[in-house]
Amino acid sequence: MATEFLRISDLHAFYGESHILHGVDMVVNHGEVVTLLGRNGAGRTTTLKSIMGLVGRRTGSIKINGVETVNMPPHAIARMGLGYCPEERGIFASLSCEENLMLPPAVASGGMGIDEIYSMFPNLKERRESPGTRLSGGEQQMLAVARILRTGARLLLLDEISEGLAPVIVQALARMIRMLREKGFTIIMVEQNFRFAAPLADRFYVMEHGQIVETVVAAELDQKMDKLRAYLGV
Repeated sequence: MATEFLRISDLHAFYGESHILHGVDMVVNHGEVVTLLGRNGAGRTTTLKSIMGLVGRRTGSIKINGVETVNMPPHAIARMGLGYCPEERGIFASLSCEENLMLPPAVASGGMGIDEIYSMFPNLKERRESPGTRLSGGEQQMLAVARILRTGARLLLLDEISEGLAPVIVQALARMIRMLREKGFTIIMVEQNFRFAAPLADRFYVMEHGQIVETVVAAELDQKMDKLRAYLGV
């Protein structure tokens, strides 16, 4: 029986006077991989930031394991076991790969040890002494995700992790998502790369103009592809 990790109800989000999200409703169960699809500007990244409390103002309801968080500050939300990997990655250029990896604090119990991280990301073990500026885009992306796994977060919010990366690196990231899922992590991805997301997600929420306009479960993908292409322009 699926148990809810996250439930969003009638979520509105604002940056100053700009009203970005217009009543978002979605549910993510423990152990699921869920993808937010949509064109640029649809509100997908704002949805992730709203879950973490990183927008100017939120109204509605965001419940994490049944606890209302819409008025909580970001650090309190993180301590509920959430980790956010932004599109810009945020690697510290002056620190080595391993120093970057050791930087985040524990927000919950059960964070991965350094050896477990290196077994999942052998590239990072090879580059552990390299400064952040010397890492490839793919290695930086792996490092950004690996840092979150050190914190003990169990719900991962991943924003465009495949963007601009070589196909071989994208394949490695897909393997990483599958491994995390097998370990019981819950993942919400914002993805422009539908080919990357399609075989990984249990459910897809399509966003347009700050609202969810379509929900597709993995078993329905083939029969709803024409509708998805119309929404996404792919």
